Amino acid sequence: MTTRRTRPAPRPPEGTPPRAELARQARTVLADAVRIAHWAAGAPGPGTTAPLAAHALERAATALELSPAQVRAGWDRARLAGLIELHGDTARPGWRLRAWDRDDSAVLRGWVALFDAWSLVHAAPARIEAGAVAEAVEAVPQVLSLLQLSAGPVTVPALLDLLGQRVAELHEERCEVPLGPGRPATAATTAGATADRPDPAAGTDADLNALLLDWALEGLAAVGALTLGHGHATLTPLGNWAVWVKLEQICVAAQSPAGNIEQSAADMLLGCARLTPGPARDEYRAWLAARTVGSAVAELLAVARGQDALLRGLAFEALRVVGAPAEPEVRAVLAEPSLRPYALLWLAEYEGNDPDDAQDVLSREEATWLWVDTAAAVADHGETGLLVRHLDTAVQGTVPALLDEVRAVGHPRTVQVLVALAAAHPDPALAKAVRRAAFQVHTGGA
Repeated sequence: MTTRRTRPAPRPPEGTPPRAELARQARTVLADAVRIAHWAAGAPGPGTTAPLAAHALERAATALELSPAQVRAGWDRARLAGLIELHGDTARPGWRLRAWDRDDSAVLRGWVALFDAWSLVHAAPARIEAGAVAEAVEAVPQVLSLLQLSAGPVTVPALLDLLGQRVAELHEERCEVPLGPGRPATAATTAGATADRPDPAAGTDADLNALLLDWALEGLAAVGALTLGHGHATLTPLGNWAVWVKLEQICVAAQSPAGNIEQSAADMLLGCARLTPGPARDEYRAWLAARTVGSAVAELLAVARGQDALLRGLAFEALRVVGAPAEPEVRAVLAEPSLRPYALLWLAEYEGNDPDDAQDVLSREEATWLWVDTAAAVADHGETGLLVRHLDTAVQGTVPALLDEVRAVGHPRTVQVLVALAAAHPDPALAKAVRRAAFQVHTGGA
């Protein structure tokens, strides 16, 4: 067995608490969310609808001795941290909740998911256009990098200067002209954070950046990533560790041997199609590390929804490298027939099932659909002999049974797959039967 690592595991910065202590701090940050998730697990059906209904909110507040605002905030955090999973209009306890007291890794992954979603935890200021908010979110990683590299308090003016520079760079990259005075803005709100900051002219870009910085710092403080002082901000041990992990991922990205970092998801996956599993995973990690988790997962799922079956399978291989942060999005596609078999296998392996046994989670129809989809990938990108050998992987056991169920499953590529299989198979009688099945599917016959 070969190791997945290409270099020794990096050590966190000196002074970083051990993982057990970091997990303890994460449990403290999410204590109310965990309590609410446990309450939801034991509540009757109406108490677990999503979003939390008004009567359920009142019951939870009474049972947990929290204010309705605390319950609502804890409910949102529980969802973002994976403690609660949404299934249609119903919320159920997530696997992470079951592992919470015994698995430090699950706790840290849950907190990192919350950390990545800081902009959802703390609502953006009113009257600020969505584009300006998106720019601030995109600029925040550099602000966090400065805080991490400084290893101590950083003044708000220094952070504001960096935020302004990054936003200006984003405008330049997009060939945009600064909007100047007149962009919506209101007074800064962080308690004590603006004490040492020059008072910018109302309505200027500087004023808007100041407001957005205050919002970002408050949001990051709300998830336990930093603390705010009088005119300065400091990363918490949890925040320092999380930023170091993400910086380390970027360093890994810089080592991408196949040069796919700047490619679209589809081009990156095509570039990895002929790599062996180990190098392919390295490429996936490098590509993912250069993007936010949310945008990378969304791009991979968009590719999976396309017509290329090979890219569909490879997209879910890349999502396996993403791991826990991709779980909510993968669960959300279970309702899409073309993605359901892949999502079921992904979730089965994610929840600890042996990959060799994961196929057991598929129904007969789902397994047949996946067989056709895989055959379509082989027909488009593989070799003739591989398509013939693919017959042996069907769950039906006999070709007549396979053809009967393939005709019924309704895959859009069924005809093309059967025609390609008939052309490739060396047995004339079997090839004739497959061609007949292709004709029947094409004409709608039985």
